[in-house]
Amino acid sequence: MPVPAHSLTEAAVAVLTTADAAEKAAASRGAAAAWRDGSIDAVGRAQPPDRPARPARPELQRPGDMPKRGAGQSAAGRIALLHAIAHIELNAIDLAWDIVARFADHDLPRAFFDDWVQVADEEAKHFTLLSGRLSTLGAAYGDLPAHDGLWEAAEATAHDLLARLAVVPLVLEARGLDVTPTMIARMTKFGDAETAAVLTTIYEDEIGHVAIGMRWFAHECERRGLSPEPTWRALVAEHFKGAIKPPFNDDARAQAGMGRDFYAATPA
Repeated sequence: MPVPAHSLTEAAVAVLTTADAAEKAAASRGAAAAWRDGSIDAVGRAQPPDRPARPARPELQRPGDMPKRGAGQSAAGRIALLHAIAHIELNAIDLAWDIVARFADHDLPRAFFDDWVQVADEEAKHFTLLSGRLSTLGAAYGDLPAHDGLWEAAEATAHDLLARLAVVPLVLEARGLDVTPTMIARMTKFGDAETAAVLTTIYEDEIGHVAIGMRWFAHECERRGLSPEPTWRALVAEHFKGAIKPPFNDDARAQAGMGRDFYAATPA
């Protein structure tokens, strides 16, 4: 069956197969705008790649081989921090479009696609903000090595929407809620109001992303007749490498609809 022209999944695959980081972010924002204004109005069917296209730089290393970052007080430390977060946001663009294309045949309501297009748009905004801040510090995305652990979560959950929702928004993005306020406070203390403002924008948007993950995780659990909390814990134990451990930002998680009972007794 041919893929409808100008479908959302075609747009998703176009973003996923764009290698240049700035072009990927621009394509993400353009596709989101086209979906919102109705220029793209069909979800369609288009198969996403197993791995998204990536630029030649940065060099990708195993997480354990990455150099330790400092606190960010020096310019070099700030660049390292911003570069690491930019890499996370670039992966987040692809993760959002991958969920749109990979699970488009799951009889999901249009609101599901509206939500993940919003996430993809905001992740692209974040990458662009971080790239701009790196530029003002005399650096660019690709100047430092980065790790490839984030896409491993996508590969481990490519077979199951519920597993993808459990791990990506409800573990990886939720962890961002825990650690970002400390980074904002540190940048403020060091007198870097510009970086603090960028991180604050990211933090506020990510609360919404975790809320979207919670909403669709609960929706999928209800469709399958499953209880969300034990199902989440079982999926995390099966598909996430590592432990879910404190400190937790209980307030931000609660704003996202994730009560402490949901994550407090997670498997080690």
